[in-house]
Amino acid sequence: MRIFVFLVLLTVAIGTENLNSHVFPRPLIIEYPEKQLRDELKCTTWRFVVETNNLSPWKTIPEECADYVKEYMVGPGYKMEIDRVSDEAGEYAKSVDLGDDGRDVWIFDVDETLLSNLPYYSDHRYGLEVFDDVEFDKWVENGTAPALGSSLKLYQEVLKLGFKVFLLTGRSERHRSVTVENLMNAGFHDWHKLILRGSDDHGKTATTYKSERRNAMVEEGFRIVGNSGDQWSDLLGSSMSYRSFKLPNPMYYIL
Repeated sequence: MRIFVFLVLLTVAIGTENLNSHVFPRPLIIEYPEKQLRDELKCTTWRFVVETNNLSPWKTIPEECADYVKEYMVGPGYKMEIDRVSDEAGEYAKSVDLGDDGRDVWIFDVDETLLSNLPYYSDHRYGLEVFDDVEFDKWVENGTAPALGSSLKLYQEVLKLGFKVFLLTGRSERHRSVTVENLMNAGFHDWHKLILRGSDDHGKTATTYKSERRNAMVEEGFRIVGNSGDQWSDLLGSSMSYRSFKLPNPMYYIL
């Protein structure tokens, strides 16, 4: 008898659930592949550590993060982040009370700051390959690197505000003419000075070389009010700017 009553109640309960299923739908449970989620979180964490300069010098991106870095660089994430950094830099530039002596300077790095080498790195797996300076020099000598749109906007803004613009790049002096042509074709004009590595600078780390050049600016009486670069070596060292703006770059690291 007890079994009969249980079966009747169970039948009624199931029937009621079916009748009311359109009113109280069961929750949809989605199970993500555990390895896919773990790999994505690992690569997100790796990029965070890279951008905060908490990772010791590295030569290539992790093998398992190749797709992650590619999707970041060609997707909306990279553009949104460089736009945000440039917008913040622009707001800061507008807030500065410039002197009347024309000695307030904004420094820009060139590669991955004003000009994008993404076409080159798309052919070299977005940083998965060890950097080849010979191949990269061939790309530089083509003179076809496009402008980063938000950086061009910031560049034009700081010029209009009255800053002196110094371009401080790790490119070699022998690439001066092609660099000038590439910059001008990309929309960059009217800089005060373009500084490239001379013969005495080869062998120096980027941090040392750029610090020495900034020291020289200060000795000449310039005030380094702003500095934009994609590498920490563009920003750290001696004679640092009043404020520095780090653009994202998970494809390579320069000491």
